[in-house]
Amino acid sequence: MLNLCAARPFYGVFTLLYGENKFGKARRNYLKSPDIGRLSAIYSIVYHMENQFLKQKAEEIILRAEKKCKKQFALADEISLFNQEKVLKAFQNNKIALRHFGQSSGYGYGDEGRDTLNRVYADAFRSERALVSPSILSGTHALTIGLFGVLRPGDEMLAVTGEPYDTLRDVISKEGSGSLADFGIKYNFIPMKKGNIDTKKVLSAIKSRKIKMLFVQRSRGYEWREALSVDKIEEFISTVRANGFDGCIFVDNCYGEFVEKREPTEVGADVMCGSLIKNPGGGIAPTGGYIAGTEKYVSQIEGRLTSPSIGAEVGSYAYGYQYFYQGFFLAPHTVKEAIKGSLLIGTAMNELGFETLPAVGKTPYDITRSVVLDDSEKLIKFIQSVQEVSPVDSHVTVLPWDMPGYNDQVIMAAGCFVQGASLELSADAPVKPPYIAYIQGGLTYEHCKIALRRILEKLL
Repeated sequence: MLNLCAARPFYGVFTLLYGENKFGKARRNYLKSPDIGRLSAIYSIVYHMENQFLKQKAEEIILRAEKKCKKQFALADEISLFNQEKVLKAFQNNKIALRHFGQSSGYGYGDEGRDTLNRVYADAFRSERALVSPSILSGTHALTIGLFGVLRPGDEMLAVTGEPYDTLRDVISKEGSGSLADFGIKYNFIPMKKGNIDTKKVLSAIKSRKIKMLFVQRSRGYEWREALSVDKIEEFISTVRANGFDGCIFVDNCYGEFVEKREPTEVGADVMCGSLIKNPGGGIAPTGGYIAGTEKYVSQIEGRLTSPSIGAEVGSYAYGYQYFYQGFFLAPHTVKEAIKGSLLIGTAMNELGFETLPAVGKTPYDITRSVVLDDSEKLIKFIQSVQEVSPVDSHVTVLPWDMPGYNDQVIMAAGCFVQGASLELSADAPVKPPYIAYIQGGLTYEHCKIALRRILEKLL
């Protein structure tokens, strides 16, 4: 077989003779030749050599990126070990046994699996109480239950990290839909300042009027900013408490669980919510969400999930709870795999000249990576590459579509075992300038690496 050194001159000659832009014109011209067989053979050889060259180039970029990420990989390992021990102790403290995995039916009175799972989450997240349920359908649903559980007509909610993402925005303010606004709940937001909470404006707001809830969105949605670290959340909470705020501090923790050694509930958040098909489900939980926080607020939220008269005392699940326990146990490790994949992809894409967030060398505070692709064609290629290396539906070509709840067309790669599971390797993007792709998840680092290779081959 010809090596790449031999191939490159031949590649150049063939391009010069038969067309430009990697054989664009050659594909048309060689078919008109009287010696189609010979030209076809030449074309096949050169095409093969071009592919080999791209694969080698991609591997070189990946190797360089891995070397640059060594220190951050070591930190991810350290965090994972810490969180794994935290979760293990929560299992041991609550004496988890086989009986907790069993199914229940009907009302679910005395369902040990359900009740103990709540206690395991509360223990691991250092909170007074937790509500974990397969009846919570998504992160947005968990947040909706939480908001409706805490807020009452006439209360004001202040979003301190700018406007929430599109689907939650409708929950808050879409008139005539059963939103918070329909129930007379007021809403305002304060834009972030250079990627941080504008604490001065928040303090001004809480001094000038009675605000029931400060809402913090840890991750970015489709915004160009870094996720908030737990340290920054702690600093914000300490400041507003010191200035007399005694209402509810509510954190959307989606994409952030187990990325750091602490969670928002460990630094003073009253409520935090998330989805089990993201980080805490470990890639195994088939559905569900969680809410954790203080006894006062979580007990109110339980009444919103079911009814005020019964709270968390009912609720059955006919399929059993093994996957919820097992997923939570695996979550620290799986999140680490996703973080390592994110670091690798961000570093490699930066080598190609694309801007990424977090920037190369910066510590990530969620499992999402933003990449600016410059134009719609590159954006679509990027997303399609992720779909092509998915274990499920790899044969499907994803295209932009009018996704419910979003103002722009969205393209999504989601070849997942659990539909929509963001802890599995997936990517999505609104198709609008500056054409930012959001890639997240990865159950294994190896899968992220394979996906990156495919992305690079398409973009080189």
